[in-house]
Order: sequence, then C-alpha cells, then structure tokens
Amino acid sequence: MEAKKTKKADLEPKKVIFMQIGLIFALAVVLLAFNYRSYEGGSTLNIQVRVDDTPEEIIPITEQKVKPPPPPPPKQVTVINIVKDDVVVEDDIEIDVEADQETVMDDFIPVFEEEEEVAEMEIFTVVESMPGYPGGDAARMKFLQENIKYPQMARESGIQGTVYVTFVVETDGSVTDVRVLRGIGGGCDEEAIRVINMMPNWVAGKQRGKPVRVQFNMPIKFTLQG
Repeated sequence: MEAKKTKKADLEPKKVIFMQIGLIFALAVVLLAFNYRSYEGGSTLNIQVRVDDTPEEIIPITEQKVKPPPPPPPKQVTVINIVKDDVVVEDDIEIDVEADQETVMDDFIPVFEEEEEVAEMEIFTVVESMPGYPGGDAARMKFLQENIKYPQMARESGIQGTVYVTFVVETDGSVTDVRVLRGIGGGCDEEAIRVINMMPNWVAGKQRGKPVRVQFNMPIKFTLQG
C-alpha cells in the first residue's frame, strides 16, 4: 500500500529546527526569571546604642563645701547677790514623809531619752580601690547594649546625645540613688535610669582595706543611624 502523505507534511526533517526554537524560548524564560527583581516598600531605620566610656567626659558630682566653724559660745557671767544679815529668809518647806492606804500617788510617767541618730556613712568620690562592674568594663558595656531600648519619642523626634548618670555603689555592691546629671530628654534620661537600676551588684570600693560607699559617674550615648 502506498503512503498518501506528502513530502511537505513530513515533519521529520524539521525536527531539529523545532528543538532549537524550543531551547531558545526556554533560555529566554530562565533569563527573564533571573533578572526579575522585587522591591519592598517603606524605609528602614537602623538604630544603634553605644556606650561612651570616656573617663575625660565624666562630670564631678558635687562640690563639698567646708562649713565655717561655729562662733564661740558667749562667756557666762556669774552675778553674786550679797544678802544682809538682817534679811529674813523663808526656808520653811513642808514635807510629808508619812503615807498610808488613802494617800493618792501621782501616776508614774517614764521619760524616754531620744537616741541619737546614727550618722550616715560618708560617700567617697575617689578611693584607693574604685568599685567595678563584675566582669570588667567590657561586661558592663555589653549589659547596657543588650538592655537599653531606644525610646520611641526620641526616635521619632531624632533626639540623640549623651546622658550623664551618677549613682552610689554601696558597701555590699548594690547600686542606689541613681540620678541624671545632664540629660537630653525624649525619654532617654528615664531609660538610662531604668537600666542602671537593673544592674547586678558591683564589686564595692575600698578605702584602707574596708568597703566604703563610692559615688560613680557614667556617660551613656544614644545614637540614631540610617
């Protein structure tokens, strides 16, 4: 039986051309897929908190003023009255030394002497052995960087700068009386105080081998980037 298929309808010779066209189309699709890029909307703000531990910027906490000595007490003058011999002195005092069951006795009211208040221990600014954060300055800076959160108000207002904080390291190493010497506002001052109060106990300062209370100053820098 003879084949009725014409030579023009035979696709076998065009097989290679169709394969090349298919490969070219597939490569074009792959290239377009690799060159496609998507862009996310909105801007990002990179916030970084740095701790400035420069000792040259530390502000002295207080100025101890020496009070002038009190004036000497006035001299007491003793006045002697000379009594004449003919003056009658009434020195008759009635004393009832007898008491019975009907004698009314006054209620006894005890008198309590007020105890003198114990003077508060002196706070030093410079001692032989200054207090230190457990683990050293590197551990202290790491603690601050991990716990300080940049306030939303300061971030939105673009507030940045250095907050100077002062506090007392007690004889047991605890941190008390945290105050701001100079702040920048925007919630940064309150954030610095909050983190300082979270600190673990320090190594207490010593004077002549004994633990003493020491005032310590710390600058904390708030910086916005981006």
